[in-house]
Amino acid sequence: MAQVNAELVSRGLPYVLVGVGRWGSNDPWLGLPVKWDEIAGARVIVEAGFKDMAVEPSQGSHFFQNVTSFQVGYFTVDQQLGPSGGMVDWAWLAAQPALREHEFVRHIQLAAPLRILMDGRKRAGVILKPVS
Repeated sequence: MAQVNAELVSRGLPYVLVGVGRWGSNDPWLGLPVKWDEIAGARVIVEAGFKDMAVEPSQGSHFFQNVTSFQVGYFTVDQQLGPSGGMVDWAWLAAQPALREHEFVRHIQLAAPLRILMDGRKRAGVILKPVS
């Protein structure tokens, strides 16, 4: 992840980071054990919960200060709540051609930008796929 982040940062390309579990967790069973500098180029971070296990989101963790300070969009998707907890279209993401794939990282680049709308006061937001 650090290599992809460094390349995108050097090219001035912000990105959306999507993963299952907590970003920055020290416990790999609960999420993704990364350090902030390995993902610092992300403009939006999405933490999708596990379908079969409740994991508290990273809010309040050591990442929270960086997310706030750098005005990074943050979404939590709780798959155990069903549609009311949000959703990630995993099939659509998997159907996008990958620029590169590693064991735990899949880097895609879309032909058109995503549209991201967030309202922090209402604690609501949406990431819209590009119109084909």
